[in-house]
Amino acid sequence: MKTVVLLYETCCIYEIVITNYFLQLCGHELVFATVDGKPVTAQEKFSLNATCALKDIDPKDVELLLVPGGNISSIDNEEVYSFLRAVVGNKHLVAGICNGVDELDNAGILEGIESTHSVNEALIVGEYVITARANMYVDMAIAIGKKMNLFKDEEDLQETIDFWKLHKTF
Repeated sequence: MKTVVLLYETCCIYEIVITNYFLQLCGHELVFATVDGKPVTAQEKFSLNATCALKDIDPKDVELLLVPGGNISSIDNEEVYSFLRAVVGNKHLVAGICNGVDELDNAGILEGIESTHSVNEALIVGEYVITARANMYVDMAIAIGKKMNLFKDEEDLQETIDFWKLHKTF
């Protein structure tokens, strides 16, 4: 199983860096996909290389599909919608933050479930879908970590919250 990060022109990397860090630290395979497999430039002007094109990934092999915010016009199409629906249909996790939530909504996977589009909350954790507002990137990373059992125990979780969310120094 792999985590797929959907990259596209103007995607906001800061919104997903902590999630990627947690996953990589815990030994999860990260795949950085673009629609065509070509490099893109993030909102922060980082040049990002893709591992592959989205079509080269079997949705059955995806444990998490992560959609960052940004100007989603380059991914706002049926190929991406179909992939998103397939991952959720396989009962695997999809997470969108900021305008990434718009992409999930446009794909139709938010119909009938609570999300940051349907309720006035900044983070919604559902069975297979997590949605977050842009400033909730730390909370989203922790929520994904909990969903994917990335924390060794309650102490590990609390240590993570203390450091990343509460900014406690040790």
